[in-house]
Amino acid sequence: MGMVHSSSSDNPVTRKGEEWGPVTDLTANAIAVLERRYLGKNDAGDVIETPQEMYVRVAQNVAQADGLYDEHANIEKAARGFYRMMTNLEFVPNSPTLMNAGRDLQQLSACFVLPIEDSMESIFQALKDTALIHKSGGGTGFSFSRLRPKNDMVLSTKGVSSGPVSFMGVFNAATEAVKQGGTRRGANMAILRVDHPDILEFITCKRDNMAITNFNISVGLTGDFMEALQNDGEYDLVNPRNHKVMRKLRAKEVFDLIVDMAWTNGEPGIVFLDRLNEGNPTPKLGMIESTNPCGEQPLLPYESCNLGSINLSRMVVSGQIDWNKLKDVVHKAVHFLDNVIDMNKYPLEKIKEITNGNRKIGLGVMGFADLLIKLGIRYDSKEATDIAEKVMSFIETESRKASVGLAKTRGMFPNFTGSVFDVPGGERVRNATTTTIAPTGTISIIAGCSSGIEPLFAVSFVRTVMDNDKLIEVNPLFKERAMKEGFYSDELMKRIADKGSIHGMDGIPDHIQKLFVTAHDVSPEWHIGMQAAFQRHTHNAVSKTVNFSNSGTREDISRVYKLAYDLGCKGATVYRDGSRDAQVLSTGQTTKSQEEAERRLHPRPRPSITMGSTIKMRTGCGTLYVTINEDEHGVCEVFSQMGKSGGCAMSQSEAVARLISLALRSGVRVEPLIRQIKGIRCPSPLMGKGGIILSCPDAVGKALEKYMKRKRAMEAGEPLEEATTLDKFAPEPIFSGNIVGVCPDCGAALVHEGGCMVCRSCGYSKCG
Repeated sequence: MGMVHSSSSDNPVTRKGEEWGPVTDLTANAIAVLERRYLGKNDAGDVIETPQEMYVRVAQNVAQADGLYDEHANIEKAARGFYRMMTNLEFVPNSPTLMNAGRDLQQLSACFVLPIEDSMESIFQALKDTALIHKSGGGTGFSFSRLRPKNDMVLSTKGVSSGPVSFMGVFNAATEAVKQGGTRRGANMAILRVDHPDILEFITCKRDNMAITNFNISVGLTGDFMEALQNDGEYDLVNPRNHKVMRKLRAKEVFDLIVDMAWTNGEPGIVFLDRLNEGNPTPKLGMIESTNPCGEQPLLPYESCNLGSINLSRMVVSGQIDWNKLKDVVHKAVHFLDNVIDMNKYPLEKIKEITNGNRKIGLGVMGFADLLIKLGIRYDSKEATDIAEKVMSFIETESRKASVGLAKTRGMFPNFTGSVFDVPGGERVRNATTTTIAPTGTISIIAGCSSGIEPLFAVSFVRTVMDNDKLIEVNPLFKERAMKEGFYSDELMKRIADKGSIHGMDGIPDHIQKLFVTAHDVSPEWHIGMQAAFQRHTHNAVSKTVNFSNSGTREDISRVYKLAYDLGCKGATVYRDGSRDAQVLSTGQTTKSQEEAERRLHPRPRPSITMGSTIKMRTGCGTLYVTINEDEHGVCEVFSQMGKSGGCAMSQSEAVARLISLALRSGVRVEPLIRQIKGIRCPSPLMGKGGIILSCPDAVGKALEKYMKRKRAMEAGEPLEEATTLDKFAPEPIFSGNIVGVCPDCGAALVHEGGCMVCRSCGYSKCG
């Protein structure tokens, strides 16, 4: 199977693990993701744990919680049950549990919410707590709604406040500086109430895609706002410092701005705050004001939740759902997740207190698209939403039964007093909530199934592996059907990978085209309809992306947001294909070939021989020699060298030159690079014959500009002074497609799904 091998032959887990049974059906990609992110490594970074050892480690550790409630508990039996459930790929817990259970860190939760009160003490305490959570592998959600608005009075200093958005920038910078547990980068959710006076600044704070990059943002819509929107009326903006009305806004204008920004780049999302609190099981403990980074887990301040997902594709036997098997997995999974609460080492004592008091768990699903395919049901159909309700209703019912069973031996969750369960005749449950639909971006790769409740990402796509080799990956269910019905060919798979979808393709039967739909084949109305179907039977919330084609309009997004409210969703996230500047790769509908688009992500090798020129540039730091070289494709590299010892200036200009070279060999045109670095200022500008040189980067940009003008003049047979100027060149083309950017870890494509950006190659997730 190509598993890694432990470097320690006398590892006791290895010897014992051999008796537990093999880990089956792991794909090559699953093994690669496990090796990169989950398996234990030594100080040199070498993998020293097998997937089998990982599952034994997790199962044994989590099972130990049974001993807290029964000194005669058969911990070995429970551990083996957990092990088989995980290795059969029937259930996978959230990433921190796989990474940390049985290790020194022992932080097992993915989701946290921290409070931010209107004081410097609270703000920077939250900042410190955030760093500790990110370091331990968790993601954080915040409501900034309690902070006084921008330019409001600060009594202690007689100054004015900078407002919530400015403090979001502080949290963003801190997150950038912290690498989570060595395996996960920090992810945050920022929510601001729609009636906060700074709401317009918040809605537009991510107009620049490079701003506040470590946050997802959502506007907290209230019932009063939605009523004003429906009646085309105004609503109040209230200062949270003194609860006074500052002014009124027309609800439609605010809603249209939200829609416009969502159309522009996918943010902000929306959450319906009143609806979150309708499902709050412990209202006397406080109001729910925020969620985790992907929006599926509403939490009280200092609350955390551990998640896990059932692989529905494994619940189909002989073309039918095996309800007994599903029931068994649900009960084992609830047992597992309740144990995680006790085995968890929380980053803050307050989080431990609140989490153990409410004992929320979030059991969800993945592989839903695969289940529909195995049942022969099209995703965008009434039959599919009926199946969604039936399956999730079953899971919700059985998970609650499992929680009731645990309560009989372990007791109710301690904070049940004052909860919705504290009523005469109310059922005794162990966990305040039991169900959540999470995105499952990385764990679905491990399980080898479709992500969450999303449609297929693609039927066939190109994966770049070691040494830039390109492999065509085909959905195994599609390959099985194609071979069975006799239309499979490598050439067809390549054509599908170029396009991403099989919709309208020759050579593929109509019934197969209808069955194997991808996200862009499904209309936004069916996307939100599927989300609503699952939400009706989910205690917490549902993470899902409503996909739009590039031609989707603002009116389309407006209609979906309103439909989400009408259908009972707790929030909504949309993404219009090609709407982010960072999008550089496409599975189709592009003016460039797939090969050229992928070349933009992976720099071509440097040729052994190049030709070029060296230009002398005088700067305030000294004389800079800029060498510009070409290969058969054009300008391919830039070198810079100071005429004297350059110190910091030399290192900075060398870094600029290296990055320019990398960009050039990745297919980026020269002109946008020049526009980016020309004009950068430093404290030591220098006036010369050719004008002022503002800095070393400015000098490199102007040297490139001079080189390109001379090159084009020579090619056109023109004198230098008549050379075409840069301003007349067309801007860099923007590619459209199903992919939203480049993975910072492996360089492959990032996909927007489940309300997050996920790399299907290495398992990186922007949301942690």
